Parts: sequence; structure tokens; C-alpha cells
Amino acid sequence: MEKQINAIEIRGLSKSFRGLYAVDSLNMTVPVGAIYGFIGENGSGKSTTEKLICGHLVADSGKIKLFGRDYTDPGVRARVGALIENAGCFPNSSIYQNLRMQTINLGLDNPDSEIERVLGIVRMEKHRNLKFKKCSLGMKQRVGIAMALLGNPALLILDEPINGLDTDGMRIMREILVDITQNYGCTVLISSHILGELQKIATHYGIIRRGRMIMELSAEEMENRAQVFVSLKTADMEGAKRVLSERFADVRLKDDYIFVYDTDDSAAIVDLLMKKDYIVSEISKNKIGLEEYYIELMSEKEEN
Repeated sequence: MEKQINAIEIRGLSKSFRGLYAVDSLNMTVPVGAIYGFIGENGSGKSTTEKLICGHLVADSGKIKLFGRDYTDPGVRARVGALIENAGCFPNSSIYQNLRMQTINLGLDNPDSEIERVLGIVRMEKHRNLKFKKCSLGMKQRVGIAMALLGNPALLILDEPINGLDTDGMRIMREILVDITQNYGCTVLISSHILGELQKIATHYGIIRRGRMIMELSAEEMENRAQVFVSLKTADMEGAKRVLSERFADVRLKDDYIFVYDTDDSAAIVDLLMKKDYIVSEISKNKIGLEEYYIELMSEKEEN
């Protein structure tokens, strides 16, 4: 059986600065066509890893393969687009002029048609003549993605592209990233602190801590691992918690709510409390999302 080629395959990657490891024996696998959410606290090694993949930094040790080939291969390097830190545009030049200069840098044929293509993808056709310095933060991020998409890369690497955006800006960015993968065949590696937004689009996740990959899983695996729970309020929270703890294994009192984990049987909970003369004033079924799962995972690692 033929081995599947991944967009990114990293084994034993390490990078240190002044004797301290920013990336430490890291392994990563990003399937072709994925939107891979790269998650970790500040200083965990996300940006360093992305810069190593892009060739902006040189690793101390380890291997990076892109589409089955060494990442230094000129042919595979041409298939990578990236937006790390900022778009690197000239503020007094228009969006079109900045893109035109980048097509020259890349030596692209048919630059005008290529600029039209990427402007259409990021929904900036009507703003082509706007000076870059006049753009909002969301527009600047979209221009940066347009720059990265010039030359039709097969892999797009984005470092915190939705941070600082308003609700509408994040929505547009989500739609663009889904469009890139579904309609243009591009694999996306995206780091972000806004885990609720990432969960809406990611197909795979990689969780990094102190330079090490501690977990990789698909969105489907994440969904299967997510705990269900019921949250509720009563007049006597401590008393209700004691009653529920007699029947349910994991009952917690926090943030002015009682949380009953590993169950979604709210009717049984209400019935049990009513038999003990506790009136439930508020109750809802829930499922742990990516952010809660990440916090729980980090807590477990800290304890270990």
C-alpha cells in the first residue's frame, strides 16, 4: 500500500536560542487539504516552528518534509506561501502596487491576472487602489494573505491572522480560509489564541507546550473526546452539590454554577434535586469546546 504523503511532516525538530530550546524534539503531521490549528500559549514555540518550516530560521536538528520532499528543495519551497507577523507592505503604496511588486519579486507570469485572482479570493477587488496605510487591521491581514497566495501555493502558513479582528473581520477570515482549502486545494497551517474561532474551521489540531508537541488530533477525535456536562443553579448550591455528588462522579461548584460532568440527563438531575426539596432555577446541557479542552489538558500537564 502506497504511503500517504503529508503536506508537512516534521520529526525531532529542535531550535535553541542562547542555550534555551524554543522548539524541542518536535514532531508534527499536517495532512494534505487540512486546516491545521496550531495551539499553544505565548512562548510555546508556535512562531519559531512556522519560521523553521518557512526557512526563516535554521534548525539545530531534526527533519522537515513538505509534500514528501526536504523543505529546502527549491521546487517545494515555491509551493509555500506565508504570513508571519505582518504583511511587509509599503504603507504609501496602494494594495495593487504592493501586490504588483511582489509578483515581480516572485517572477510570476501574467501578474495582472494573478493579482485579480488573489484579490478575488480575499474579497478586496474594490479596494485595489486604496493605500495600504489606510486599510483597517482586517483589510491588512487580508492583503497579507493575498500576498502569500500569489503563485498559487499548495501550503499556506499563517501566524495569528485573526488576532485583533472584530466579529465581522473574523467571520470574513474564516470564510476565506475555508474557501482556500475547499476550492483552491490549499493546505492551511494557522496558529491562533482565539480557540473558539479556530474550532469553527479547523479539521486538525496540534497542541504545543514548551517547544514540544503534546497532542495531535483531528476535529472528529476532538469531538469524540469532548465531555458533556450539565450546568445549573439553585438557591442552596452547596447542599445541591452534596446531593448530586452521591449519584454523579464528577460534580464541581465554580463560577456560581454547579457543573455535573459526563452526563446530559438534565431531567434526571432536576428530578433528583426536587425529591430533596431543591428547586432548580437555571439548567442547561453543554459540551466542552476546544478552549475548555485545552485548559483542562494544560492543567493536567502542569500537575504531571
